[in-house]
Amino acid sequence: MSEKRYSPSHEWVVIHDDIATIGITDFAQASLGTIVFVDLPNPGKAFKENDIFGVVESVKSASDLYLPMSGEVLEINEAVATNPELINDNAEENWMIKLKVTNPSEFAKLLSKEDYDALAK
Repeated sequence: MSEKRYSPSHEWVVIHDDIATIGITDFAQASLGTIVFVDLPNPGKAFKENDIFGVVESVKSASDLYLPMSGEVLEINEAVATNPELINDNAEENWMIKLKVTNPSEFAKLLSKEDYDALAK
């Protein structure tokens, strides 16, 4: 299991072999407020780095989700799709999608926890 890395658009990524697990950060969920809906892509859909892969809606606003790495969606977290409030409960543990990574070198461009925390202040 790799370390957790972060995108400037507030997604987190962990890679194991060539599978990336992706969710949104605690900072993002706190900024959004109570999350009421999550729109996630169908498995099999391919994306490039920084493509919009979904939407998260809260009582305050809707925000696009940006893919930190290129790849093909293998799985979505059905629990989060049907109970989006799980993200508010624990954003750093409740992943959204699993992705078969097509360009592993993109992981190195993501932020460390320290760098992300500095950005999120």
